[in-house]
Amino acid sequence: MRITRTVPARPVPITALVLATAGSLLLTPQTAVAEPRPPVHRETAPEGPAAQTPLSVARRALAAAKSESTTEAAAESASAAVLGDDSRGYPRRQVLAPDPENPADRSIKLGLAPYHSIAPKLNALQALGDRVSVEVAGRSAGGHRLYLATVTAPESARQARAQARMRELIENAPALAAKSPGIKRDYKAPVFLNNNIHGNEWEGTDASLKLIERLATADDGATRDLLAHSRLYFNITANPDGRIAGTRANAGGFDLNRDFVTASQPEVRAMRRIMIDKQPAVMLDLHGYVNGTLIEPTTPPHGENYEYDLFLKNTYANALGMEAAVNGLGYTAEKDGVQPAQIPFRDQEEGWDDWPPIFTPQYAAYHGTVAAHTVEIPMRVNNADYAGLPVTELRRRSAINVDVAGAALRATLDFVRTRRASLVADQIEVFRRGAAGAAQVPVSEESVPGVPGIGPEDVYTTTFPRAYVIPAGRAAQRSATAAARLVDHLLANDVRVTRALHDFRLGSRTYAKGSYVVDLRQSKRGLANALLADGRDISDKVSVMYDISGWSLGRLWGATVEPVTRGSLAGVPLRPVSAAARVGYVAPRGDLRLRLDDPREVAALNSLLQQGVPARRAADGSAIVPASARARAEAAARTYDVVFDATKVKGTAPLHRTRVAAAVTPGELLALREMNFEVTPVSPGVLNAGFDWSSVDVLFVSAGLDHGDLNDGARSALDAFLDGHGLVGRGATGAELNAAAGLLAVKPVEGNGDANGVVRVANSGSALMNGAPSHGFVYAPVWFTDLGPGVRVEQSYATGNPLVSGHWRPSQDGTGGPADAAGRAAVVSGPQAVLFGTEPMFRDHPKGEFTQVGRALFSMADATGTR
Repeated sequence: MRITRTVPARPVPITALVLATAGSLLLTPQTAVAEPRPPVHRETAPEGPAAQTPLSVARRALAAAKSESTTEAAAESASAAVLGDDSRGYPRRQVLAPDPENPADRSIKLGLAPYHSIAPKLNALQALGDRVSVEVAGRSAGGHRLYLATVTAPESARQARAQARMRELIENAPALAAKSPGIKRDYKAPVFLNNNIHGNEWEGTDASLKLIERLATADDGATRDLLAHSRLYFNITANPDGRIAGTRANAGGFDLNRDFVTASQPEVRAMRRIMIDKQPAVMLDLHGYVNGTLIEPTTPPHGENYEYDLFLKNTYANALGMEAAVNGLGYTAEKDGVQPAQIPFRDQEEGWDDWPPIFTPQYAAYHGTVAAHTVEIPMRVNNADYAGLPVTELRRRSAINVDVAGAALRATLDFVRTRRASLVADQIEVFRRGAAGAAQVPVSEESVPGVPGIGPEDVYTTTFPRAYVIPAGRAAQRSATAAARLVDHLLANDVRVTRALHDFRLGSRTYAKGSYVVDLRQSKRGLANALLADGRDISDKVSVMYDISGWSLGRLWGATVEPVTRGSLAGVPLRPVSAAARVGYVAPRGDLRLRLDDPREVAALNSLLQQGVPARRAADGSAIVPASARARAEAAARTYDVVFDATKVKGTAPLHRTRVAAAVTPGELLALREMNFEVTPVSPGVLNAGFDWSSVDVLFVSAGLDHGDLNDGARSALDAFLDGHGLVGRGATGAELNAAAGLLAVKPVEGNGDANGVVRVANSGSALMNGAPSHGFVYAPVWFTDLGPGVRVEQSYATGNPLVSGHWRPSQDGTGGPADAAGRAAVVSGPQAVLFGTEPMFRDHPKGEFTQVGRALFSMADATGTR
């Protein structure tokens, strides 16, 4: 579910206003309260409950990010190979083994399909004829199978290969594809129908299963025409963990509909693979619950890297068809509690934007999808309603939701059937513009006829650089490991990357052999630029944003990335790459130095420490590994792709195996485990039950641990631990615990809680921040004033306006804006505490900042003395 704030709406027909008003007055006690524009929903509050994710779930989520072979990584690779196999025709039948029956599945109470019923149902659907095929697209963080059902007219292997060749021509040679009569006549339009990405928004799954059953056997001319000219891909449940548990998030605690920039979760990597391999022209993402049914396109601001004229043209047209189908079901506010459908672009002013590519439909647009929608079905059945309403009422609402979702699905298929040729032509044009370096077309009533109400507030375009260069060489890169990881991530997103065979000159400077070049004249230039560009400060454009407004892997992932605005690549000796070159290296003699500028370097160090290697901390924050451990360092270099340089520095203090008690968000918990820290999640409940503090060396707190929630015994035990050990705190919760424990004399100041984005920072030269990037990330920023004796400023917000990209305004009282934060301390330290006002481990976005926390934990694990 995506939720907006109440804001002034664009003009809507008076009949719609009358219906909405009448519905709000005449609802019966057992109907869903109408909330066409409710408050902004945050994935979790910045200081939400502490994460308790099991280690096994984290390992599954991290498997594909690790270079060593694991069962989970092998399984994920096998699934990707199956999905990308164009040598087989359709149908592709397989018999799915059943899952154990689970009477605790939260779907059952709603009269919906429990997860354990889905495999048998799909087996039965495949047996109905020759139109339905089912493949396993991957596994969830909790280990459940992800099912992709394909519905299409039968194809021989030869026909399937022909479809694959046409699809590749569309992406790789769009100018030729635009002239191809074979594509116009024979290409099957791909459609992606995504369900249940939020686990407690169930009904899309059930509606899709019903629709597949009808499509499997229907013999009417419209169905035969649809399946002869399109392939329909149904992701049956994108989040089986959450479906079973009745939670928005997956088993790892992640909101999957926030993860597409970084793809930290296996479910998102599976969806990404589907979008790359199938290249959908149209996609639907079924959610709940907004009454009346909310159907995108969105309000401003619109993603500036889109070919938005083509996207808006098709997305709005399909929205009208879905609106008519949903309203045509006959549900009313008076009789059923169901409000008329709404289209945010037409009916709202702001607060439901498509600015960040973290959401499924917005990410799909960068893979050539020209009509993409979040659809919010109307009747609430989750959270408090699930617990408090009678089963009969819940099932009444769920039945309506299944009906509404089905209407949206059917309308979309009608849209595809009648507009297949123009949809494919527009997808080709998206790719053609990228490959040709053509200018974007600003939206207007002239460029997008038939869409009412387009104004200057809807115009968002960007200037694409000629290319991005990721320079080679240790002098050019703070971390060769970070550069290699970024290249692999770009490739995983289907962004084309090349590598220089010789030194070359581009723009105004010379780059070394081995540098990576991302040519922005490529079909998916919008995605490349969305990932690598700085982004834009849009604080003055709208008063509120739905979710994050700034992100930049170029600034936040720890690699040096340089935009080149002019110059020709014609003479540059480049070759395409399918993977980044390995950078792992160990100097052949002498003691070794590991920089600790990248999370993989911290992970390698923790691996060595857990093996008993006697490493030491250097004054610059790096780790010194003795020559006697060279064989183990070589194994770590291979596993983590990190560099151990030779050094004569001996180090200032020993480093020890570091065991962390953590009250943190799910993203932070995953980041700590990615860095190989031994982590024990804690919360007030855990501490109040009696916690063995001797099992940990340091405490990290950012969420869900209030000193006042502890009983006397737990409070005394915590205070005793902090008498001889250190605290790493983040945000308001970390600062409040610091104050309660009396560790560091500072005053935390909370900025606007809605603010987020990429910020400029100034770092100290201490061991904690030496070599840290000059940019960070904030989400509900905090800074520190009134610094007492012994408090060191490790990082400050830059002077002037520190915000580079995102949305950060002052609060309503005029305080808490970027001007108040400018020049203030963002990270502070003392003998027994390090406090962060930034978000160095937010949702995997600021990968290059992770090590700031890693270094702080090493430092505080050795904290001594009493308060």
